[in-house]
Amino acid sequence: MNKLRIALLGFGTVGKGIYQTIEVQQARLQQLTGKQVEIAAIVVKSLKNHKNYNGHAKLTTDFQEVLGDKNIDLVMEAIVGKEPAFTYLQQSIQQGMHVVTANKEMFAQHGQELKKLAEKHCVQIGFEATTAGGIPVIATIRQLLQVNRVRKIQAILNGTSNYILTEMRMKQLSFSQALKKAQELGYAEANPANDIDGRDAYFKAVILCQLLFGSKADKARFKQTGIRDISMSFLDEQEAAGKRVKHLVTIAETEDGIYCDISPAALEPGHPLYAVEGVDNAVHLETDILGELTLTGPGAGALPTASAMIEDFCTIIGRPNAYSAHEELASIH
Repeated sequence: MNKLRIALLGFGTVGKGIYQTIEVQQARLQQLTGKQVEIAAIVVKSLKNHKNYNGHAKLTTDFQEVLGDKNIDLVMEAIVGKEPAFTYLQQSIQQGMHVVTANKEMFAQHGQELKKLAEKHCVQIGFEATTAGGIPVIATIRQLLQVNRVRKIQAILNGTSNYILTEMRMKQLSFSQALKKAQELGYAEANPANDIDGRDAYFKAVILCQLLFGSKADKARFKQTGIRDISMSFLDEQEAAGKRVKHLVTIAETEDGIYCDISPAALEPGHPLYAVEGVDNAVHLETDILGELTLTGPGAGALPTASAMIEDFCTIIGRPNAYSAHEELASIH
């Protein structure tokens, strides 16, 4: 049986989730692709951090080994930070390899550039995992953009913030107590600034804006506020009024242009995101033909992110030109 060979960049929580999922789901992947799927190489920052590794894939710190392997079909990138992730993906595309990424910060800044580069080199780029973990919001929007026009998006895109607000309201914890609990459970980093100050949600909002509006997204107006200053008294006041506070991303195009608001909002019980609790994410779409659609599910973690990346892999391998028409439609909206 022929093989589909993958190079995996990064072997942290997400990278290990990808490796594990491909191993466990091998029979299913062979059924879908008609070939054995193999992680051929794993690029890591330091071999010292992986002394217990005993897998079959080659472990290396030298990305040039991946570029020099003409039998690599696709590169999966799960590195934290903009570099070296951007450079690695740029070089992979130039080498004629398909790429899949989960790197929201890098893709928010360089996504449009990478898309154009992929088109130039006739390869595909998957980025479902950059935005809402295991929730297939990118695929859904791409599907809708064939006929529908997405008028507005409202979303909860950061599970850490949603968890903290849920714990504060339900268990009467202070912000610092809820944050500490999130860190103990692994939902928040030791430095949680990206989550609680809204930067993580901002990166995801930029990616959604670019998908919806193409080059017009460059002129979008962004407002970003985190949850750091939310007090128990404010949450209590809103709950007394029957409302729940969520860290909400709102994206829409108006007569004055495209705007994106990333800030806490008090939602009424009838709002579709009112009942989204804990670490879950959710995306509510308003379209001109279908009407309203809400997607809810796990927005982060090893397996949800791995799921999104492997679904991208199967779409690219199974239908290599599946995305191009959708991107073209987005650019003229």
